[in-house]
Amino acid sequence: MKKQKSIPEPNFNRFDLVSEEIVFTILDLLNENPLDKKAFSLVSRSFYAIESRHRKLLKPLRSEHLRKVLNRYPYVSNLDLSLCPRITDTSLSVVSSNCKEMLRSINLSRSKFYSHVGLSNLVMNCVNLVEIDLSNAIQLKDLAAAAIAEAKNLVKLWLVRCKCISDIGIGCIAVGCKKLKFLSLKWCLGVGDLGVGLIAVKCKEIRSLDLSYLPITDKCLPQILELKHLEDLVLEGCFGINDDSIVALNQGCKSLKMLDLSSCQSLSHIGLSSLTNAAVCLRQLIFSYGSRVDLALADSLQHLSMLQAIKLDGCQVTCSGLKAIGNWCISLKELSLSKCRGLTDEGLSSLVTKHTDLRKLDITCCRKISHVSLAHITNSCTSLISLKMESCTSIPAEAFVLIGQRRLFLEELDLTDNEIDDEGLKSISRCSNLSILKLGICLDITDEGLIHIGMCCSKLKELDLYRSAGITDSSILAIARGCPGLEMINIAYCKFITDCSLMSLSKCSKLNTIENRGCPLITSLGLTSVAMGCKQLSKLDIKKCHNIDDAGMIPLAHFSQNLKQINLSYTSVTDVGLLSLASISCLQSITVLHLEGLSPSGMAATLLACGGLTKVKLQASFKSLLPQILFDHLEARGCAIQWRDKLFQVFFSCFTLDELDPKCWKLQLADMEF
Repeated sequence: MKKQKSIPEPNFNRFDLVSEEIVFTILDLLNENPLDKKAFSLVSRSFYAIESRHRKLLKPLRSEHLRKVLNRYPYVSNLDLSLCPRITDTSLSVVSSNCKEMLRSINLSRSKFYSHVGLSNLVMNCVNLVEIDLSNAIQLKDLAAAAIAEAKNLVKLWLVRCKCISDIGIGCIAVGCKKLKFLSLKWCLGVGDLGVGLIAVKCKEIRSLDLSYLPITDKCLPQILELKHLEDLVLEGCFGINDDSIVALNQGCKSLKMLDLSSCQSLSHIGLSSLTNAAVCLRQLIFSYGSRVDLALADSLQHLSMLQAIKLDGCQVTCSGLKAIGNWCISLKELSLSKCRGLTDEGLSSLVTKHTDLRKLDITCCRKISHVSLAHITNSCTSLISLKMESCTSIPAEAFVLIGQRRLFLEELDLTDNEIDDEGLKSISRCSNLSILKLGICLDITDEGLIHIGMCCSKLKELDLYRSAGITDSSILAIARGCPGLEMINIAYCKFITDCSLMSLSKCSKLNTIENRGCPLITSLGLTSVAMGCKQLSKLDIKKCHNIDDAGMIPLAHFSQNLKQINLSYTSVTDVGLLSLASISCLQSITVLHLEGLSPSGMAATLLACGGLTKVKLQASFKSLLPQILFDHLEARGCAIQWRDKLFQVFFSCFTLDELDPKCWKLQLADMEF
């Protein structure tokens, strides 16, 4: 009998049995590493097609690839072009012709070179746009605002620093965009009472309104306070608003939940009381850098029984004022007293003892408070998750053990420039929920204390050890082993750190920011380890690491494809190493000062090859050595060049030594880009 040939089965992919909804759910979980979705799409043709249909948010790096990218992802609804500095009318035409009705949100907050023509084309074709961010578009004028006014479904609009738009343009938007709920006009210096008044009259659905630093007066306030749905109102730096104008209004906004009156120094308790009397639902009040916080001002808050957050940063405070705030604001959850003059143990202690549910406290640069305040904070505020106390220099080392003894549920702790020692760190290691810990300029800590943090604080994501000179490799090894989720570490000017530290940190796969400037013992070997292990690395500062050369740049260029920002000043990198970075398509910012091995031709070649650069810091001596046509090309591409030179004389002409803390100005000089 003749043997029959076996018929091969057709290619069968088991994943074809999985519904598209289930695959979409899987893709939703692949958000941590951007390379994961790319790997997913390469599994098969069906996965490639599914991934293209699933992608709704797109953040391209180059405007010249827009057409190709949008063809690849036809269902994009949110387009973020903030990484593309050069967006022209042609670019917006590509967006409008490809996205059409699908597009709902576009971010142009750091883009330039487009005009009202491109915006008009965009709005006409993308009729379902509900969110547009045009912040920093200083070239836009009223014609652009008129074009935006045609976006009839617009709900959110950001025009921060659009300084050339006037009341006329804002009036067009008010008439055309009646569905607006969120509007920011911060630093729109051409907009005054007329434009803001028209917004308030025509856009009745406004929920959030930012009028920071606008030249407005009391004339537009009646219309603003009549908005029935207004929840967030920001009047920071509105110097034309004073007590007389507000008292004359004698009305408030009952729906208001957040009010920002920062830097309104003409406003006292009299005007504040008039504003808050009717705002019974107010939950957050920001009065930073305002008038004196005394008993009279505190009494103006007595009707705000639902107030949960107060920021009084930079204010002159009195003990009686803080005591009264403690009495009136019974629901307080967040309190910020950063840089408050006059803050003493008596005032702070009386406040925190009455608010056991306080979750966030900021007492940065409050140098008069002592261990007494810290004892009351740790004893009373058992629900505290964030404590910022940088430069509280009157607190002795032994007091910091109180933080750990109370076993607070702290997630964020800032102890920068304090007297804490190893015993304090051992105690703090009991706060096992810590995810952010800042120990910069803590000169009394050593490996002995930091090792306990590594052993006990496994949830740590950010660690700042800037200028903590007693730290060596052994404690960094403990951190790397015990904190696998570490995302950011600053070991700048920790001069005993060597390649061993970087080799251990290379095991932290989520690490995206490393600042190790001024570490002379680190070489290219350590940098290579980090590049190979930390694929999500996006920010790297190796200034004054003299032993890093081209041998470190080449593997960095090969493995760190997510790198966006790098500082190479005072290293031993030459033309070869610098040019190798051109293969990193994400690279946007580069600082190259005082590189002895760098030639003008090497610098020019790098600037031309790195097509995604948006900011470059160069030594002023290169300016005369590079052709003007190169600068014109970079500017046309959207890249800004900042020139740096030795400016000691300029620095000291701005301040007198009596005005500066000696420790502060010495550190500033060490870090300035000369």
